[in-house]
This record gives sequence, structure tokens and C-alpha cells, in this order.
Amino acid sequence: MRITSLTWLFFSFTALFAQQTVTNKSGSKYTFKYVYDLAGTEVKDQCKTATCWSFSTLSMLESELLRTGKGKHDLSEMYVVRWGYVEKAINYIRMNGKCNFEQGGEGHDIPYIIGKYGIVPEEVYTGLEYGQSRHNHDEMLALLQGMMEKLKNNPGGTYSKVWIKAVEGVLDAYLGKVPQKFQYNGKEYTPQTFAASLGLNMNDYVAMTSFTHHPYYKPFTIEVPDNWSMQQAWNITLDDLTQATVEALKNGYTVAWAADVSEKGFSFRDGLGIVPVNDTLVKKKGDDSRFFNDAGAVRSGSAFDQPYAEKPITPELRQDEFDRQLTTDDHGMHITGLLTDQNGTRYFKVKNSWGSANYCGGYLYVSEAYFRLKTISVMLHKNGLNSSLKARLF
Repeated sequence: MRITSLTWLFFSFTALFAQQTVTNKSGSKYTFKYVYDLAGTEVKDQCKTATCWSFSTLSMLESELLRTGKGKHDLSEMYVVRWGYVEKAINYIRMNGKCNFEQGGEGHDIPYIIGKYGIVPEEVYTGLEYGQSRHNHDEMLALLQGMMEKLKNNPGGTYSKVWIKAVEGVLDAYLGKVPQKFQYNGKEYTPQTFAASLGLNMNDYVAMTSFTHHPYYKPFTIEVPDNWSMQQAWNITLDDLTQATVEALKNGYTVAWAADVSEKGFSFRDGLGIVPVNDTLVKKKGDDSRFFNDAGAVRSGSAFDQPYAEKPITPELRQDEFDRQLTTDDHGMHITGLLTDQNGTRYFKVKNSWGSANYCGGYLYVSEAYFRLKTISVMLHKNGLNSSLKARLF
């Protein structure tokens, strides 16, 4: 068959349309079209660790490097995690053990740690000194927690100046010693000079949330256990929080996202996060696996196969679920795009850190309703905000 110019043009437009239309899983009747789709680095796997806060926020910073023309970089999650443990240990002793000492953290910990300790590439610090190919911090955490439990009782009547070196010794044994200098792309760096070479100002990143138990347009400390550093987030209205995330994507900025993923409507296997009006349309089988590292319990139901009406999410409903511990601070992920389904419902494209084994290659699509109900906080570059919101916050 002879292909004319007009026929070729038709084929080209058809191929382009096909590339812009995606679904959540094989056989699904969901049809998503991209509104915004921003650049990101490869999907990673946090394995058997609760270190999503590091994976998700560094993923956002890696997208920032792509956005600013610094090229593709693979930053070391475990370098941040290591210094996070040091900071948690110091804080734990200062608080006489009356605070959290676990694997978790918050997205705002990353700018703080990079600002204080710098950063290194993944190839320089893998954090796998203990001879495994996949991250598993159970044994290391048991040792650290045992040390902290004994230390908090102040057995010597006071603290020496060297106890933190014992903590660092455990971290060195499992994750590796921190490099003082290293070679990368033909140049020599320290963690601090490498961080400076990336050109990202850690003071430019802002955390935001939306709850009614604190005044709007003022910062407050979100009351979740993993917020060990007690840093603050700006409290804004739920509509503003949603729209700010959409506008950031429109402006070319991706967003780090902390949320509850223990809901029946969140299914990594099915590539969706939804809040159907009819709860019987989604089901959960079994319990969530520890740290959600294997995508938690199995979900099923027809709502993962085709769109259904979702619950209207109000600030009052959102607050009620948070206060009753129905919304908890489970997981950190990375929002890289916006899509609409065949009914015009908006969904965020979310990059996870549970590997790439699902149909979406490690991503999933989270409805606006799910985002409004289950978001704990977001973090993004302040220039992603519109001028009106920036004026109210800064």
C-alpha cells in the first residue's frame, strides 16, 4: 500500500494519541490522558526498610536537577538515612527517650540533613556494608534501639562526649563509613562540595498541609510520630493545598507527598488510589506487610477495573479521619504528573519506591479525592507556587 503524506500524518497523530493514553492495569477500563508529565529518574526499591521519606524526597530533588539542567543524578538515600539516625539519637537523648527512635522520618528532614552534612551519589554510598544486595535494617535497628534504651536512663549520672561515636560505629558497620572525599564524573568532591555543585538551595523547599485544628496560613508542627525533628509545615486550606499541587506540576515542579496508604482504596498492585462512594466496591484481604515494602495487603474489587463515583472530601471529613487515627502517616511518595480519566476526574501520577513490578512500572494513579482525604503533607520548591499563595506564606 502506498502511504501518502496525509495518511502518514494521520498515523503520526494516532501514535501520539496512543502514547498519551494510559491505564492502570491489564484489562482495566480506566482510560487516562496526561495533562502534565514531568521528568523523573528510575524507580527504586526501599526493600525491607521504612525509609520512604528519603527515597521520595531525594527522587523529587533528582527531578529538580533535571528541571534545572544539572543532568541526571542518582543520589544516595542511605547517606541521608545514616545521618538521620545520628540526629535522631541526639534528639532522643535530649528528650530523655520521650520521642520516636524508629526508621521513619519526614520529607523536610532531607533539606535539613543535606544542608548540614551534604550529599553523595548512590555509587559512592550504597549503604549495603552488611553483605546483602537488598536493604534490610531490622538487625541494625535492634542494636541501635537497644543502645538508646540503655542510654536514656543515664546510667553514669551524666553523658560522656563519646557515646554518639558508638552509635556511629554501628552505622559504619552496617551502612559504611562516610567518605571524606570521593571521585565522581572525573572530579573530586566532599559531601559538602558535591551538594554545592548541584546548585539546589535547601531553603527553597517548603512543606504544606491542611488541617482545621490549627489556624490557616500559619506554620505548625504536624503531630505524627515520625516528625522526630518537630519541624513545621504551612497550614493552608484544602482547596489551596490541592490547587497548589496542580499548579506546581503546571509550572514544571514535582512534589514530594506524604500520605496514608493503608486504605482499601490504595492498591499498588492495581495502580490506583481511590475513595469510592460505595465501600463494597473495594476489598482488602489479609494484613499489610511490615513497612508496606511488598505493597501491603491484597486489594480487589470492581472499582479498580472501571471508574465509579467517589466520596466528596471536605475539610471536616479530612480532620475527623486524622483525629480518629483513620488517616495515619504511612508512606512518602513523589508526584510527577497529572492525568484525567474518561469522566474528567483528575488523578496525580505518583512514583513509588516499592520497585517496578506493577503494571505502571512502579507508578500509580491517585485520584484527587484520595489526595484530599489522605495527604499528610507535601513539599516542593517555593517557586512552584503562584504569586498569591507565596505572598500569604512568605
